[in-house]
Amino acid sequence: MRLRVEFTTEPFNLDEAPAHALVGREVIRTAELDAVDVGPFGNTAEGGADAVLAAVEALLHRTLGAGATRVTLQINVIEEAGE
Repeated sequence: MRLRVEFTTEPFNLDEAPAHALVGREVIRTAELDAVDVGPFGNTAEGGADAVLAAVEALLHRTLGAGATRVTLQINVIEEAGE
């Protein structure tokens, strides 16, 4: 099964990315995921279910530890070719 995760961390800072946002980006970029897209207002990544779920666990621990007061995320199942 493949999953897509979309997430944002708060509080926002429009002048520069806060530490929790940078940590979240690092977690996603270094995880074994593909189709990673990071942006100023949201981030997405896709991968196998185990890899996405492991990345989400690390994301929650590390962003909250870096000062996030809210992490909003959505996980969707992606149909694979031939399904």
